[in-house]
Amino acid sequence: MIISRTPLRVSFAGGGTDLPNFYRQHGGAVLSMSIQKYIYLAMHSYFEKDGYILKYSKLEAPRTLGDIEHRIIKQVFSDLDIRRVDFNSSADVPAGTGMGSSSAFTVGILNLCYAYKGQFVSKATLAEMACEIEINKLNEPIGKQDQYGCALGGINFIQFFEDESVAFEPVPLSYEQKRQLESSLMMFYLGGTRSASAILSEQSKNSVENVDIIKNLRFMAGQAHSLRRDICQSVDVLGEYLNEGWMRKRKLAPGVSNPLVDGCYDRALAAGATGGKLLGAGGSGFLLVYCPQKKRQDVIEALAEFDLHEVRMDNAGATIVYSDA
Repeated sequence: MIISRTPLRVSFAGGGTDLPNFYRQHGGAVLSMSIQKYIYLAMHSYFEKDGYILKYSKLEAPRTLGDIEHRIIKQVFSDLDIRRVDFNSSADVPAGTGMGSSSAFTVGILNLCYAYKGQFVSKATLAEMACEIEINKLNEPIGKQDQYGCALGGINFIQFFEDESVAFEPVPLSYEQKRQLESSLMMFYLGGTRSASAILSEQSKNSVENVDIIKNLRFMAGQAHSLRRDICQSVDVLGEYLNEGWMRKRKLAPGVSNPLVDGCYDRALAAGATGGKLLGAGGSGFLLVYCPQKKRQDVIEALAEFDLHEVRMDNAGATIVYSDA
């Protein structure tokens, strides 16, 4: 039995600049943090002499590789020649809630399969391979930030260059700064799940055709550069950055926000939050809020009808947590 654990991520600045249509022309940058919300994948040899048993949001029992319905599982098993296995997936939060779960799944299954074959692959290589599978092989209209944000662990500044190369470095916060960051961030589950594909497809199109949106995205990439510097001086600047970024992100494509999200965000600000954003491409899921400690309870009460989730940093990244191979 092999078990992999892959963290989800929250993005603080630069979201949308990791889409190929933008970074291939202008370069992109994000600042994101992996969190202690995970996708767990497990795999061992299947009892039967051939076929597979695959348990995720549905149950599959395909007889051959070609019969597998789940696109990511099928692609990874095909690429790595995985045969006759019993595979199981579980997660701390639902898919489609804006924390990179699809890419975390891809990173996790790659890590799992390489471990199953007795091979070590670095976190950066896992992220690069996950991008290749999702973007180039499966033609998903997504960017590259989730794969790296989920694989690396910690809080990272990640750059996307015109030549397809990616560079990353950890943001050097002190222990006290990390604790302050964690205690000032809250996530409220507004309900609903969605596929980000439609919104991201529209964003990707707009990042080529709309001059105002291109200008917006260039500013957002610059935000990631500035936040990397400023957050090391004062963690509290994050609220202002989140607010500015969210105001600009709402202009990228229809469906990024809606009256429910706008109403909750306005209530959080009125109660003392200094900024926030809807996680992911938009539309539904988790509202991330930054709030100074003295106003924390006021914000919680203002959004009392929504489930509160604490935010804790994951430092390990993509990991094999159990192996008896």
